[in-house]
Amino acid sequence: MEMRDAIEADAGRLASLTDAPRDVMRNLVHDRTVRVIEEEEDIRGFVSYDAREQTVYVTQLEGDDGVYPELLDEPVRFAQTEEMAVELLVPDTEAEMRDAASDAGFERTGGGPQFDGESTTRYRIDNP
Repeated sequence: MEMRDAIEADAGRLASLTDAPRDVMRNLVHDRTVRVIEEEEDIRGFVSYDAREQTVYVTQLEGDDGVYPELLDEPVRFAQTEEMAVELLVPDTEAEMRDAASDAGFERTGGGPQFDGESTTRYRIDNP
């Protein structure tokens, strides 16, 4: 698998991974740092994040089975380089994402907001 920056032409595939409109994903590519992971030119997942006030916020993490660990490496590596914390909201129904976050060194810091009626848990690494 190979990691690269997302480009506008990826918006259709990103939309299919999230059930979001293509225009929303195109805007995401322009407004955030978005990295995609692909295998044989097929996008298997992506991570988007931005940095504010000494914290890197993972804004979206989507993908096929098994790609979360590699995707989480991207914002964690950025946070290490910039000496920032990194934060992630995990839907409570996403066991694989929760496990990947724990394996990457994230610690549970409490409840997060609800999205579409689904509860989330906040995970954070203060000193990656």
